[in-house]
Amino acid sequence: MNKFLTVLASLGMLATSAFADEKVKVGFVYVGPTGDHGWTYRHDVGRQAVQEHFGDKVETFFVESVSEGVDSERVINAMVLRGADIIFTTSFGYMLPTLKMANRYPEVKFEHATGYKQAPNMSSYGLRLYQARHVQGIIAGMMTKTNKICYVASFPIPEVIREINTYFLGARRMNPDVEMDIVWVNTWYNPGKESDAAKVLMTQGCDMIAQHTDSPAPMQAAEAQGRHGFGQASDQIVFAPDAQLTATIDNWNPYYIRKVGAVIDGTWESENYFGGMKEGGVQMAPFTNMPDDVRAKAQEVKDQIENGEYFAFSGPLYDQDGNLQLAEGEVATDFQLNSMEYYVQGITSKYPR
Repeated sequence: MNKFLTVLASLGMLATSAFADEKVKVGFVYVGPTGDHGWTYRHDVGRQAVQEHFGDKVETFFVESVSEGVDSERVINAMVLRGADIIFTTSFGYMLPTLKMANRYPEVKFEHATGYKQAPNMSSYGLRLYQARHVQGIIAGMMTKTNKICYVASFPIPEVIREINTYFLGARRMNPDVEMDIVWVNTWYNPGKESDAAKVLMTQGCDMIAQHTDSPAPMQAAEAQGRHGFGQASDQIVFAPDAQLTATIDNWNPYYIRKVGAVIDGTWESENYFGGMKEGGVQMAPFTNMPDDVRAKAQEVKDQIENGEYFAFSGPLYDQDGNLQLAEGEVATDFQLNSMEYYVQGITSKYPR
């Protein structure tokens, strides 16, 4: 009898294990800590949305602060060995390691953020965050008192260059006297370096701080000196209640839920996704700490972008060397946006090569 019960118990354990294995396992690879209050934080909000939406149909897990390059390859490989059905790698520098793993494990689905390579089992995806950045430029151009705006930049990749350009174009649209300084910190997340960069820029007369790094440190530096700026990737006003004018909010939730759902129902396909305001992927924090006329103009431009009535990267558009990049009436294609490697005319900083 005891032996019989033991067999039944064993069978029950196997059945439970088999049921558990039916869960779709979803891995996320993060370049920064989930507590950065920026880029990685918002991706992890998306992961949590997947878990909440699908409940016990899925198991999600992540590894944070993974260096781009060989380290990411090891982490991705470990996730595959853990049984991951789909893996999201959430930084540009993960592109080639993700492609390598996709070729090695054709039965696993891979999703790479902000890159441009795909495979039968690998998608690329991104958000048109430059849309919100242009609205920030509109605000900066109207509100600067020194005519000097600035940018704390991470790495010179097309995504970052594109947002520097659109920020400057927005500011110049409202104020032809605006100049912009840029400091490259060569990191996605280092609060000390980010803060120091913002402080240096403010000593040079900058009174509007924008950033493409992931901590609220530049905003906090602006708060301490009575300047203004813009939150990055999430609403960071709690860190700088008097300094933040608005913030870009990265909303990955709809995409993550859709792609995990496609794995569950067997309809997943490789794609190159580039979502924006219209799809709800790009959002903005409330317009605060600004005059009513600035708020009204910012809302007007935001609505025009969302409705497809206005596009910042339209011709004629010249680079800083005077070369025509977009002809009269031409609108930049996604390929041109994702391969942008020049500063637009008017930016005097040396282009990083």
